[in-house]
Amino acid sequence: MTSALTLPANGQLASSWPETPPGSQPLPRELDHLLALRAPGLIATRRHLHSHPELSGTEFETAALIARELSLAGLTPRLLPKGNGVICDVNGRPDGPVVALRADIDALPLDDPKDVPYRSTVEGVCHACGHDVHTSILLGVGMLLAQLADLGELDGRVRLIFQPAEEILPCGSLEVIEAGGLDDVVQIFALHCDPNLPVGQVGLRVGPITAAADNVTVRLSGPGGHTARPHLTVDMVDALGRLITEVPALVSRRVPANSGLLLVFGHASAGTRYNVIPSEASASGTLRVMDRDTWEQAPKIVAQVVRDVIAPTGATVDLEYLRGRPPVCNDARAIQVLTAATAAALGPDGIAETPQSMGGEDFSWYLEYVPGALARLGVGRSGPNVDLHRASFDVDERAIPVGVRVMVQTALRALAAAR
Repeated sequence: MTSALTLPANGQLASSWPETPPGSQPLPRELDHLLALRAPGLIATRRHLHSHPELSGTEFETAALIARELSLAGLTPRLLPKGNGVICDVNGRPDGPVVALRADIDALPLDDPKDVPYRSTVEGVCHACGHDVHTSILLGVGMLLAQLADLGELDGRVRLIFQPAEEILPCGSLEVIEAGGLDDVVQIFALHCDPNLPVGQVGLRVGPITAAADNVTVRLSGPGGHTARPHLTVDMVDALGRLITEVPALVSRRVPANSGLLLVFGHASAGTRYNVIPSEASASGTLRVMDRDTWEQAPKIVAQVVRDVIAPTGATVDLEYLRGRPPVCNDARAIQVLTAATAAALGPDGIAETPQSMGGEDFSWYLEYVPGALARLGVGRSGPNVDLHRASFDVDERAIPVGVRVMVQTALRALAAAR
């Protein structure tokens, strides 16, 4: 693969986006023209990333590609200690503030069934959450801001964070923070693909925009035995059935209804033979909750309910409760910056209200240290949209230059507001 990342001969763009959307303001120094020239290459980058996805924690080739492209733009990227993520400062006025922009770069363990030229070439791995789009957008932002910096028209530093391991625990954002990714940062911003919004709209919300998300695994054990004599053993399948049907409902009754707590088991396993009561069973899932206070109490509540439900069965309980991430809580001033930036980039019709989602996002950990905000980028395609984390998920690629415009405007306005 060359660094130019040109579109393949059979990979014509399905559509295009005007250089300056109606009602918007042009980017400074004719950057809209530069973006129009760069857009096909950014879309080609997205397609290459989609074809060559890497799982959380193993994003080494993705990070190397990012570093090469940033270097070609005249920037000086540095790899994270593990080599699977990148931090790069676009250096403007040395006495100015530091604003960070973040993209996540990992893929999901799913097969890719799509009939497209950029279908995943890696068995069992797929960009089904739009991280390839986030990465391409931030590369485009870096290229444009580097031009402004070279002209002496960047009022501070913009830190580009290409983060690994957003989809797993422990979260990759914590690796970035430990590596100094938030040093001197006054605000941080990110976009996330939203197939429920059309291209040209950005969903904004003050306060919580995602839920907290934790992982729960319950392992049950007992002596096992013959299905003809369950009274001589512990009926592990019965115990597992009680766990997965009773515990979620009972946990939700221990917290306020408006906390939005949701415990859902996505995996359950017990036994291998129709006439053998197994000696082990397990179930794992996620606990999601909108309310921060309830999130703090959730581990204790789940542990008590699980033990209460399983106790009459006689099974032994081993509970693993893995803390994931708190809700992303958007700072009001950061949303003001994003609102002004979106209006400038896309016109007033580009701003959309968005509800709090039950999805989790480890961008929340950055906001434990500095104020900032996460926005939802419209990537909806014509026809029925496919939700995130489904293997057939795809985007309208016009969203890439749209996202670049929004993030460039965001960086410029955040620097100006922080002076």
